[in-house]
Amino acid sequence: MKITRVETFLVPPRWLFCRVETDDGVVGWGEPVVEGRAEVVRAAVDVLAEYLLGKDPAHIQDHWQVLSKGGFYRGGPVLSSAVAGLDQALWDIAGKTYGAPVHALLGGPVRERARVYAWVGGDEPSALAEQVAAQVDAGFTAVKMNAAGVTSPLTTPAETAAVVERVAVAREVLGAHRDVAVDFHGRLTPASARRVLPELAPLHPLFAEEPLLPDQAHLLPALVAASPVPLATGERLYSRADFLPALTAGIAVAQPDLSHAGGITEVLRIAALAETYGALLAPHCPLGPIALAASLQVAWVTPHFLIQEQSRGIHYNRRDADLLSYVVDTEPFRFTEGHAHRTDLPGLGVEIDEAAVRAADRRGHAWRNPVWRQPDGSFAEW
Repeated sequence: MKITRVETFLVPPRWLFCRVETDDGVVGWGEPVVEGRAEVVRAAVDVLAEYLLGKDPAHIQDHWQVLSKGGFYRGGPVLSSAVAGLDQALWDIAGKTYGAPVHALLGGPVRERARVYAWVGGDEPSALAEQVAAQVDAGFTAVKMNAAGVTSPLTTPAETAAVVERVAVAREVLGAHRDVAVDFHGRLTPASARRVLPELAPLHPLFAEEPLLPDQAHLLPALVAASPVPLATGERLYSRADFLPALTAGIAVAQPDLSHAGGITEVLRIAALAETYGALLAPHCPLGPIALAASLQVAWVTPHFLIQEQSRGIHYNRRDADLLSYVVDTEPFRFTEGHAHRTDLPGLGVEIDEAAVRAADRRGHAWRNPVWRQPDGSFAEW
């Protein structure tokens, strides 16, 4: 079997899909994207495809090594995301070739179902209680919310109180038997994080995500020691080497993204490394159906898996498309009692509506994240 064609598709709301075709007709799909920089990743996929054409798609481990390291310069979000999508597609081809789900090729499942969480508001908290209640009514047992909007370099008493109030609103609706995770999106300075996190402890968050920027990993040990709330990070870390400082610092939850951190091949290695540090795995995935399908294949085989992010109803998707817009069979993404249920469908376990994808690519998108400013006009983390 040889790879004969690699195509990419820029599909709303903000995704990039890739399609890898073989000479015997087996097709694999992947999702290589950096949100807001999808066109750049598309160019990277095109360059990497030059190597893959004519190669045997079954040599996944070797292809990962060459795609990640063969250009001498390596790492970073663009290259790692391009490799991630191609890696997903190669695993999809492998499963379809053998007539087996990817989790079977990885040694078999360790669970029947995987807990998932839903996104709710937080930047603008006025409708937060209603949003949380809607997710509870939909059967979810956990939600994640942004902690705050634009945040001062040193949080004021009012800003600290507002973060606590927002999480308290969610906790009131959720009760004591459901969970709320709080995403800080790197918007806190180290001093502000030490100020805010202890105030949240009585509300028992599942975890506090990205309280610091990823380039401040050297400050994580002190924050872990000071925080009574479990800390999570990883959506902007792209390799085992990137994760090592965070894990040695003592984070509780590792959050690699299957579309950013080198795909299934590298995330499995990140997961194994996390296990040696006692950290749980909660893959980041506010993206499309292929990324989620790949994430779930990892969840099925990872003993220390905690919970899976998914994007149904997320605010990024509301205008143009949603998680189910490009799939033929929605059953693999039917969540009951707050869980996704394992299937034995071949490959990644998702059937992509190719006609819908090609039509969407003709429209394309140019999604960009907003640029925030402090009241004095200086840049603020989004």
